Order: sequence, then structure tokens, then C-alpha cells
Amino acid sequence: MIQLQNISFQYAGAEVPVFKQFSLSLQPGRIYGLLGPNGSGKSTLLYIVMGLLHVQEGRVEVDGRDASRRERRLLQDLYIVPEEFELPAMTLKEYVDTYRPFYPHFSQEVLHQCLKEFDLPASLHTSRLSMGQKKKVLMAFALACGTRYLLMDEPSNGLDIASKKQFRKVIAMNMTDERTIIIATHQVHDVEQLLDHILILDQRRVLLDTAVEDITRQYTFEYRSPQAMDSSVLYAEPTLQGNAVITRRQEGAPETQVNLELLFNYITQSKP
Repeated sequence: MIQLQNISFQYAGAEVPVFKQFSLSLQPGRIYGLLGPNGSGKSTLLYIVMGLLHVQEGRVEVDGRDASRRERRLLQDLYIVPEEFELPAMTLKEYVDTYRPFYPHFSQEVLHQCLKEFDLPASLHTSRLSMGQKKKVLMAFALACGTRYLLMDEPSNGLDIASKKQFRKVIAMNMTDERTIIIATHQVHDVEQLLDHILILDQRRVLLDTAVEDITRQYTFEYRSPQAMDSSVLYAEPTLQGNAVITRRQEGAPETQVNLELLFNYITQSKP
């Protein structure tokens, strides 16, 4: 479990804090979608959990351990895929031989499986890859490390349409009841089929912290013609297919897939 207890964090020189007396608990065995407008603290939160940024107040614990201490045993269960990064110029074998000894649960089988799904050869050299291919290599390595916690910052940025589908597949294939994955993203349609829990941040607070199954149990996401709009509509946006709407789910009505962009706009625009 990840617990942030009354944390406050402010970058040096900034006029306002990113977080002030902020608390959040993340349960194991879930894929979290961490959403929010620019500046809401999504990336900062990931780096705080990793212990790469230290809070000025409060406490951050991962499985009961102080994240700021960055103990070896804890770091062996944490991995972050940042939005921007560089891979050292070397073969994949050299990269794996260099970094895999730190991760006791590393699986060569998972690595090869992910590379296969990403259409990448095991004989690759990082200096000959595009940025999108490098991201796929890093994600494959991250999943192969077998950490209990995998943090991903805008993982679908730089991926083409086919690669985004591959990304969703490798995440789903390697999810377990013991693993927690947190995906911070603006590309909501790339991940909405993956997530089982939604977190929406704004103005240093949590606007939504809800399981997807609870959302689909309470709400219906559908398209309606202008003539079908009535008082049951909680939120609507015009589209070429008609009005995309959120309504309260009626008893006996089938569940619908969450329209994550529509939900995000509804939550952020109706905030108190």
C-alpha cells in the first residue's frame, strides 16, 4: 500500500505549493489512472512516491517504509517510467546485464514476451531506435523487473496507434493481484480500457477517487440526439455522433464503458 499522510510540497521559488496537507491511499492490485490538468501535481506525486522529491511536511510510506529513505529493499519494488528520459547507447543485452542484478524478481521471459508484443528484436541497440521504440524498450524492461509498484508518466506519448494497442496489451498481460500500476496521463482514451480505479487531482486536492466498477454501477455514458435530451442528463458535450452524455444509471439498465474524457470534464467543471 502507498500512503501519503498530510503531505506538503512546494518547489523552490514557486509562489504556491503543489500539495498542502494532502492525503491519499493507494491499494495493491489495481491499475490507477492519475488524471488532472497541467500543474495539478501528477508527475510530482510520482516522484514523491519514488523518494526522488522530499516533502516539507507529512509522511510518505510504501508498504510501511519511509519512501524518502530510498532503502534498497524498497527501491527493488519500485520502478518509474518517466515521460522524458535517455537510454545509454548500448545493446539491449548490455543494458539488461547492467541493471537487472538490482531487481531480484527480474524475468527474462517477461522481457522477451514484451519485446515480441512490441515487435522489437532482442538484438537491438538503443542508439538505433526512435524515441517511441526507446519508450517501448524501457516499458518492457520495467515490466520484466517484477516490481510491486510501477509508476508511469505519460507512457503513451510518442507511441503510434498500433503501439498504443501493444502498450495496453503488455500492461494487461503482466498485471497481477500483487502489483500496483499508476498511470499519470492526459491521453485518457489511450488507457481508459485498462484502468480499474480513477484518481482526478485539481488545485492540490482529490476531486475523484473511485473504482471504475463503482462509476459504471452509478452512471451511464451514451450518445443522445438533441430531441432526447432531458432532465436525467447530468453532463453533455456536442459531438458528430450527437450529444455525449452522462446520466444516472437506471435500475436494470446495462452497464456502459466509461468515457474517461467526458467523466474528467464533468468532474472538473462541476467541482465546488
